[in-house]
Amino acid sequence: MASYRSTDTHADADFPRKIALLFGVVFLLVGIAGFIPGITTHYGDMKFAGHMSDAKLLGIFEVSILHNIVHLAFGVAGILLSRASRSAAMYLLVGGLIYAVVWVYGVATGEDSTANFVPLNTADNWLHFLLALAMIVLGVVSLRSLRTVRAHV
Repeated sequence: MASYRSTDTHADADFPRKIALLFGVVFLLVGIAGFIPGITTHYGDMKFAGHMSDAKLLGIFEVSILHNIVHLAFGVAGILLSRASRSAAMYLLVGGLIYAVVWVYGVATGEDSTANFVPLNTADNWLHFLLALAMIVLGVVSLRSLRTVRAHV
């Protein structure tokens, strides 16, 4: 069984691991919740992909099977990459950059556009903006603190 115990000796080195694990678990739970009727409204209207999927997580965020799979994948990645401080920090940074691209994409494409294949609505766009901002900031702070930890070792 894999251990999540850090090989780093400094407390700051655990920060990115804990944050990446937190994000990973939340993404995993969101991905699972997207497949649960009741938590996802209009569940019967869920499509594999595309703007025609009328299912909404918590009645707010548009979801599709593809959208839920992406959340599950981000969750698994966060959990696996949280095993080491550097990979956890990179997960936060790269994940944040990916969410920034998704935010720009969502804003640039209309909700009823055929290009909106994920699907995304205004609530998704704002959430993706906040995720991008938080993950990028946490990733940069984590990488800087790891650099400081290495300099003092």
